[in-house]
Amino acid sequence: MNRNRKKHGVILLIWWWLTGVVLADPQINLLNKACSQYNVSSESSFYTNLNATFSNLRAQLTNNPNTRFATPQDSAHALPALVQCRDYLSSADCLACFTAAVSQIRNCSAANGARVIYDGCFLRYESSSFYDQTTQPGGEGLCANQTTSQPTAFTDAFSAAVKELLVDLQVATPRINGFFAASKKEVVGGVGNATVVYAVAQCVETVSEIGCQDCLTVASTNAERCLPGAVARAVDAGCFLRYSDTPFFADNQTTNILPFLGNGSSSNKTAIVGGVVGGVVGAIIIIALFVWFIILRRSKPVNRGDILGATKLRGPINYKYKDLKSATKNFSEENKLGEGGFGDVYKGTLKNGKIVAVKKLAIGQSSRAKADFESEVKLISNVHHRNMIRLLGCCTKGPELLLVYEYMANSSLDRFLFGKRRGSLNWKQRNDIIMGTARGLAYLHEEFHVCIIHRDIKTGNILLDD
Repeated sequence: MNRNRKKHGVILLIWWWLTGVVLADPQINLLNKACSQYNVSSESSFYTNLNATFSNLRAQLTNNPNTRFATPQDSAHALPALVQCRDYLSSADCLACFTAAVSQIRNCSAANGARVIYDGCFLRYESSSFYDQTTQPGGEGLCANQTTSQPTAFTDAFSAAVKELLVDLQVATPRINGFFAASKKEVVGGVGNATVVYAVAQCVETVSEIGCQDCLTVASTNAERCLPGAVARAVDAGCFLRYSDTPFFADNQTTNILPFLGNGSSSNKTAIVGGVVGGVVGAIIIIALFVWFIILRRSKPVNRGDILGATKLRGPINYKYKDLKSATKNFSEENKLGEGGFGDVYKGTLKNGKIVAVKKLAIGQSSRAKADFESEVKLISNVHHRNMIRLLGCCTKGPELLLVYEYMANSSLDRFLFGKRRGSLNWKQRNDIIMGTARGLAYLHEEFHVCIIHRDIKTGNILLDD
């Protein structure tokens, strides 16, 4: 009897040990390695500092089993460095991946900077701070030589599901504390064919929310190039993306990303960044630079309060959808001025003969989206500055949310720098544009009663009047 119990105990112990070995997976499949082309000037001090750095990082991972991210702390000799494991890795697997990464990165010898990316972790050190970097040369999509062994109809459904899941991760991950999300999506295509696509997205915790979003946008594009491949990764300096038709994380590690897919909300009303504002501010608060502002200042002042009846007291005008549809000739292609990430812009001529620019916003049509939209429009309509485009009004009662703002006769700066009118600006005009841009941003950041962050400064969003 006792002997049987002992045997059972030995069997259970062996079974536990074997399953422990099987289940452990530090995911040390090497994806990317980069070594700086420049070596340090003093190798002895460099190796001393590098060893101190790695010891510091290891201590943090060891002393706090819940930690999957670390930068050097309390070490005068440590180099700028970081280690980051995927959140679904166990503490032991994270340490194992870090150990493999340290061994691999030492092959860069005395390079003054290096990085190693595995499926399970990321390790990097540099001679100077790099913590805010997101996309850099060397970022790439890595396609595995695997395809779904299913009919064409299923392959198309699989590709569509991957794209939808990657879009969801782009939106949700930057909004999640720790910048990590693991999710899955069921794919059904054809009779009897059903499978699931699994994906993770992660950003380095030291980057900003906007930086994370930008990095994942690039990574998603790189990963999608692998479709209809069943497995792909995308790596960059500030983020990691992976999808597969087979699971590589446990079900209990799945992140509920649904709460992070909406417009989001913020109780901080002293700075308006993201959500609807990301679309509205990026679409409306387009910097209007009056190249000839010195000449115009000497001429008769323009009564901007009379533009289409929009005054500081009245605020934004609520336009009728049918009027804006008629003004733009049913949003015809011939009236199209341009397009961007938040919708297309059309030239419109109102019944009173005034010319305006009408933007169709590509955002949700839910009651919450409309409420947020109206709230932000009311705020932004109070923005008055000679270097800012004036929001005249909006339309919320129709199939699309529409914005109406001043029309700039000479379109955007990019046409003068890169398009048909390239080279036509003299240095005086260029200087005025630079100064106007600075004045517009300074007003938004410091002079308006609410700090507004534009988030999309580029030549296409710098408009010129006649």
